[in-house]
Amino acid sequence: MQTFLVGGAVRDAMLGLPVKERDWVVVGTTAEALAAQGYRQVGKDFPVYLHPETREEYALARTERKTGPGYHGFETRFTPDVTLEQDLERRDLTINAMARAADGALVDPHGGARDLAARRLRHVSPAFAEDPVRVLRVARFAARYAHLGFQVADETMALMRGMAGAGEIGALVAERVWQETAKALAEPSPAVYFEVLRSAGALAIVFPELERLYGVPQPPLWHPEIDTGVHVMLVLGAAAQLSTQSRVRFAALVHDLGKGTTPAAEWPKHVGHEGRGVHLIQALADRLRVPNDFRDLAIAVARDHGNCHRALELRPGTVLELLERCDALRRPERFHEFLIACEADFRGRTGFESRPYPQADYLRAALATASAAALAPAERAGLDGATIGTRLRERRIEALGALRRATASP
Repeated sequence: MQTFLVGGAVRDAMLGLPVKERDWVVVGTTAEALAAQGYRQVGKDFPVYLHPETREEYALARTERKTGPGYHGFETRFTPDVTLEQDLERRDLTINAMARAADGALVDPHGGARDLAARRLRHVSPAFAEDPVRVLRVARFAARYAHLGFQVADETMALMRGMAGAGEIGALVAERVWQETAKALAEPSPAVYFEVLRSAGALAIVFPELERLYGVPQPPLWHPEIDTGVHVMLVLGAAAQLSTQSRVRFAALVHDLGKGTTPAAEWPKHVGHEGRGVHLIQALADRLRVPNDFRDLAIAVARDHGNCHRALELRPGTVLELLERCDALRRPERFHEFLIACEADFRGRTGFESRPYPQADYLRAALATASAAALAPAERAGLDGATIGTRLRERRIEALGALRRATASP
């Protein structure tokens, strides 16, 4: 029995990055032997075991053979005669197909160290094409390491395009698409994930709502970048700089989906795109089973990002309506995320990246002002609930009016 450190722990250590978790491959033994030593099995599709002391994952070396379409059609073998090299050969990228022996020796049969140095994401073998999830994984790794200069190798991109053209991407189920996308949204450069998918011809299959935005023009006065697809990627990049919250980044990504359904005769204007976007986000969330908190924030941003941008022009009553629509008084933290996503939309335009966005601070102050407005017990005495609610709204509007006047004062 031999154990080898494999995958991400080897890769990230060689890049000088923190190693978050360590995975091991075990060669020359059986599931029964591991169980006898106190390892606890946790894997269903193939045996993965938790070390009795460290709780790190140990997997038996295995091979995989394609037996059907999609990513469920695999036959797996994990017998004691499977070698480490055979196990590494089934992995997706060369930088993930390295191992460390107990004595520290590097096992690198596919040139992973060379590709690390070259900042190259390259597939291990033609077997890459057997699993469509790998297209999403490559895009995700591109998003993770783009800031280090990594790019997808030309031959790997060509293989991914072939997979998209052959219909393999269509075999992906919603849960797996969202799982990889959610991870990508948390990476340092999430826009790269979607850009790689588009280059591979997979974006139109997995996210047709996003693909539809490319080539759709916007008014050059407000959008010097013109193309809506380019704008959305800039917005996602701005969101990644402003927040580490994946919810905010998702809302930034889908805030303008409605522009993809504007009739060409109406270009470059997009009247009513906010409402159309709400319906598209709902459909996307249903299809991919997006968590409710992601969906709800995204819908709020799609519906009201324009009102946020016009906040300094809105009347006090309209500001209160915005706060109420966003449920800001009950859920202030989500409203703060809403403001960040709207600021990302403002900054995700060529030449607007560093301009001030006072609307966000104004609406934060408006929320604090409206929350602080109250009726004294004596003012509530003898009133029914509906009347109390009406009087409280009036008090809040008065307070917001005072805030507006103070904000407008020189």
